[in-house]
Amino acid sequence: MANGEALGLLECKGLVALMEGTDAMLKAANVEMMGWDKAGSGMVTAFVKGDVAAVKAAVDAGAEAAGRVGTVVSVHVIARPHDELGGMMPKKKGAAAVAAVKK
Repeated sequence: MANGEALGLLECKGLVALMEGTDAMLKAANVEMMGWDKAGSGMVTAFVKGDVAAVKAAVDAGAEAAGRVGTVVSVHVIARPHDELGGMMPKKKGAAAVAAVKK
C-alpha cells in the first residue's frame, strides 16, 4: 500500500451480511476492494484500501448496511499500515480463477 493509504476491515457472521456491507463500502467512498477471507464458523472479513477518510467513511457505511441484514462482528481502520502487513492479505483472484469457477 502506498504511503497515506489506510486499510479497512469489515468482519461479519455470514456471507450475505458481508456482501451487503462490502457493496455499501464500495459505493460510499473511493476505496478499492483488496479481497475477502473466511475464518470458519461463518466468520468472513472484507478488506478495502484507500485514503484514511475514504476508508473510514466506507467502513462506517458497510457496518451499517451489514448490520441491517446480519451480524457485524468487528470493524477496524488501520491508517498507514506497515508494508509487511500486505503478506497477510488474501490474494486477489485472477481472471483464470474466475473463469474456472464459472465453468
